[in-house]
Amino acid sequence: MSSASLPPVVLEDNSSYVVISNGFLELTLTNPGGDVTRISYGGITDLLEWRNKETNRGYWNLVWSLPDGGDKFDVISGTKFTVVSNTEDMVELSFYRPYDSTETMVPLNIDKRFVVLRGRSGFYTYAIFDRPYGWSDFNLNVVRVAWKLGQDNFDFMAISDTKQRVMPYPQDRYPQNSETLAYKEAVDDKYQYSGENRSTKVHGWISFDPLVGFWMITPSYEFKTGGPLKQNLLSHTGPTCLSVFLGSHYGGITLCPKFRDGEAWKKVFGPVFVYLNSSSTDHRSLWEDAKLQGYQFWTQADKFGNFEISNVLPGTYDLYGWVPGVIGDYKKQGDSITISQGGSYDLGSLVYKPPRNGPTLWEIGFPDRSAAGFFVPSPDSKYVSKLFVYQERFRQYGLWTRYSEIYSSQDLVYTVGSSQWPKDWFFIHGVRVKSDGSFEPTTWEIKFWLDLAIKDESYTLRIAIAGSHYGNIKVYVNSLSSSPCFVTGMFGRDNAIARHGIHGLYRLYSVDINGGLLKRGDNSIYLTQANSRSPFVGVLYDHIRFEAPCCEIIEEASSSL
Repeated sequence: MSSASLPPVVLEDNSSYVVISNGFLELTLTNPGGDVTRISYGGITDLLEWRNKETNRGYWNLVWSLPDGGDKFDVISGTKFTVVSNTEDMVELSFYRPYDSTETMVPLNIDKRFVVLRGRSGFYTYAIFDRPYGWSDFNLNVVRVAWKLGQDNFDFMAISDTKQRVMPYPQDRYPQNSETLAYKEAVDDKYQYSGENRSTKVHGWISFDPLVGFWMITPSYEFKTGGPLKQNLLSHTGPTCLSVFLGSHYGGITLCPKFRDGEAWKKVFGPVFVYLNSSSTDHRSLWEDAKLQGYQFWTQADKFGNFEISNVLPGTYDLYGWVPGVIGDYKKQGDSITISQGGSYDLGSLVYKPPRNGPTLWEIGFPDRSAAGFFVPSPDSKYVSKLFVYQERFRQYGLWTRYSEIYSSQDLVYTVGSSQWPKDWFFIHGVRVKSDGSFEPTTWEIKFWLDLAIKDESYTLRIAIAGSHYGNIKVYVNSLSSSPCFVTGMFGRDNAIARHGIHGLYRLYSVDINGGLLKRGDNSIYLTQANSRSPFVGVLYDHIRFEAPCCEIIEEASSSL
């Protein structure tokens, strides 16, 4: 069917509201605020929760702070309405909010855009953030677009092929209807259904009567912070559907922009596509159809290491990468990469030399920037989520308490050569919960045998961290009574332990260990997680490797015996 035979896009300006329709849907926004108050589609008068305030149905919002201040929540409402385009094929609207220095507001000019196309069962939205040179300092901690869907219709959520279920209602978690757990929203919460940028191009909700789907389609993560492994919130109890462009979840403030010294900045967040579909058969067809609407911007190398990144905007870039099974980060050395309009750049052969000082004596785990390969226990049977019994078992509630129950009399001891890390290395190195409810540090012991200890040379302990929330690791060799040979200090604000995550920000520590601390025969390395201020502090290990000095030194030492 040609586009000319399809209904045109029509714009109506009713003073306080503007309405866009295209024969598939009708989209109503406040004027000049640009808050979405109603979406009519598929026999449902309003897909959004009509009982909410108009600013709490479909909206853009951010969280910001002054350099030393607390977070400020801001629903972005425009003060100036402009029609950017109005044809039978496309309507694009602008809802602009300039910065007013006399008001307490984030120092940004923000332009929200909404686009409806002819023949498309949905609409696009994006936002332009602009900070001219010389404006005041601030931190930008969250940017997202949120949709609060109608409770009367939407109760089935779909995140992936294997994560789909009927969801509870918000009132099911009211104190009179539920048990208070470790923190608010601890079970069936938004963190259980979070996902990595690289694998969340579509998610959303389904209404069974009538059969209608509401889907958030994200074509790319190039406009999101954190790269392919950054975890963000998606859909969750509400029913709520999100597209998070920038946020501190599973990464802390490290990934949040901090603007200082009058720095100029401009960025486009989006576009994302809200896709609507309907069916006369079953709900599975809605999900399968929604998946076909997604497309990706990023790339992954093939088995020979070849890759191509298409549709890159003109500009100057650095190239980063990592390889599953290999520790550390790759960064292309030398000049940055400059991409011109319509041009291409041949990178040639790129060689990554990962950190290594000598042969591996032993290792624990597979380096993939995740703790998923370690032992994840079964949860308390009272709190089992059936959705995560056979997949992503780390998303079960209360696993941080299971360590104290499993290792009730002593801390974890791992013996190289006989222990197996998939079942003998607990996936969280956190705290011990004492009988009085208080917390204490935990010390794990790694036992290993050395045929040769070279006294005057350095060994290397590589500790790859998949995530940390105020963790503090102290490393001891063969004695806990002596001073530690290495201390990380308190680091990380990933909060992955409480938020049912398996990784946060990746870090790699390389620890030099004097051969004089070692001996021929049995040895032990102790790892103490020293921070014990809450049940949610600790680290998620990715991989631990112990290296001997270089081969030449080993051969020389062996020949002198």
